[in-house]
Amino acid sequence: MREVRLSDGIIALSPLRPEDATAHLAGEDERLVRWLSGGTSTREDVEAYIRHCEEQWETAGPLRAFGIRAGTDGTLAGTIDVRFAVDGLAPGQVNVAYGLYPPWRGHGLATRAVLLVTRYVASEGGKEAVIRVDPENPASAAVARRAGFIPGKHTHDEDGTRLDWYIRDLCAETR
Repeated sequence: MREVRLSDGIIALSPLRPEDATAHLAGEDERLVRWLSGGTSTREDVEAYIRHCEEQWETAGPLRAFGIRAGTDGTLAGTIDVRFAVDGLAPGQVNVAYGLYPPWRGHGLATRAVLLVTRYVASEGGKEAVIRVDPENPASAAVARRAGFIPGKHTHDEDGTRLDWYIRDLCAETR
């Protein structure tokens, strides 16, 4: 698997790996289920997802999933992923989705992760990063704003949930 490690000195992002399954299951709570995964995970679900993520890294697929790692021991604090191909996004737009486990929230780590991952996306040819947020999730919208995203259009997902788009132009990232 291609090893990618991004760091700002406070957090590091690196691809999810099989040994992350236990920490992910321990960290999953109602907010992550509601805003990110859409359902409570089982060990089998998480292990299958991580295998899929590894395959995506190996084949340079459209999904790049990172663990957000904090502390000197690199404790898994959450996840952030980018998708280079998503229905409804224009060519060059890349979807960014993130979630932190409860003990790690409220410390600016999600904003740091978004800033790191947008630099990565720009280096991989992404032109705009898009964060789509349910309006009932103000914490996620605040992360997007702190990371320099500006409000964009509004759409609805497959189940009819309204999504507010936050967009960041990445062209300046590569200059």
